Amino acid sequence: MGVHDGHRERLKRRFAEYGLDNFDDVNVLELLLFYVRPRQDTNVIAHALLDYFGSLDRVLEADVADLERVSGVGHETAVYLHLIPQVSRRYMMRKGEQGRRLDSTEAAGRYLVPLFMHERDEAVYMLCLDSQCNLLNRRLMSRGGANSAEVSTRRMVEFALSQNASKVIIAHNHTNGVALPSREDELTTSKLLAALAAVEVELVDHIVVAGQDYVSFAESGLLRLGGAR
Repeated sequence: MGVHDGHRERLKRRFAEYGLDNFDDVNVLELLLFYVRPRQDTNVIAHALLDYFGSLDRVLEADVADLERVSGVGHETAVYLHLIPQVSRRYMMRKGEQGRRLDSTEAAGRYLVPLFMHERDEAVYMLCLDSQCNLLNRRLMSRGGANSAEVSTRRMVEFALSQNASKVIIAHNHTNGVALPSREDELTTSKLLAALAAVEVELVDHIVVAGQDYVSFAESGLLRLGGAR
């Protein structure tokens, strides 16, 4: 067994016994890279990735093309690293969908925060609910750049009707890290509220997500026609 093999086995054993609590970011990346670079010193690549991106979260949030710019990181490794947060997001969503009753702001917030995990663009989702607030379906309705996503009121109404929804929740994220609704958010919500009411579908809430934080239009008193403050 070579020096690298001994190091790999020690790290794997340490993780199996104690988890990641005593690992620094270099060790975490090393451990991940063991499974895609079985014959290479992954410590060098781990350091190169952290030097380039600055932190573990930025490594895992990076695009494949950006990852490939780092010395020693080929296409296969870049895809593998990019896959990790996507799997994490899917896992969190599946956990959140257990008992899909979204009958409170807290329940909706718990469901929505993982949905926007690692989202780098502003995106808008619609959640269609039955009369008991059970989730019928969700759909990504729009995705924009880093600061805005246009919303089609007509598309949203059509989707709600296609799902036979009695109630809907809409949600979007703010990529600046601040969940405070904008004036444009208020006007868009007012317009959608009226359009859905015309077809007898209740807009239960509009939730703005930023990281682990979220703001509810319903709880903030912003869910009203006219969009007036």
